[in-house]
Amino acid sequence: MRVTICGSIAFYEKMLEVKRELEKLGHVVKLPPHEVKDQNGKEIPVSVYYSRRKAETSNDSWIWDRKEEAMKLHFAKIEWCEAIIVLNYDKNEIQNYIGANTLIEMGLAQYLQKKIYLLNKVPEISYKEEILGMKPIVINSDLKRIGN
Repeated sequence: MRVTICGSIAFYEKMLEVKRELEKLGHVVKLPPHEVKDQNGKEIPVSVYYSRRKAETSNDSWIWDRKEEAMKLHFAKIEWCEAIIVLNYDKNEIQNYIGANTLIEMGLAQYLQKKIYLLNKVPEISYKEEILGMKPIVINSDLKRIGN
């Protein structure tokens, strides 16, 4: 199965682990890029970009150009796949966190009629109803359930 991994970039190392596990199970997997170009066009690790983005206070920074690019590139990966897997680990004192960007990706997947898998249960969050309305398949960390 063609699978795109979605989730907070704060979980990038875990995304790499899940990618390896899914590939062992025979899936073809895409995930967000591991590097992003900085304001000078130099490749920087996505973790460095994420830190800079979180600290950015200007509304017209190069940071937002890269954010827009990353979103569009990831949308194309969602269009390519048969299913997405949302890595919803704990973050910001929220169990099974799903952030705004991931919610957008889930909405696109739903619109494109892709299967939506959640690694963990639906979080208790203000937009829980929207998540439930997308009818995700909660796999409780069992990656073997993807595609079955």
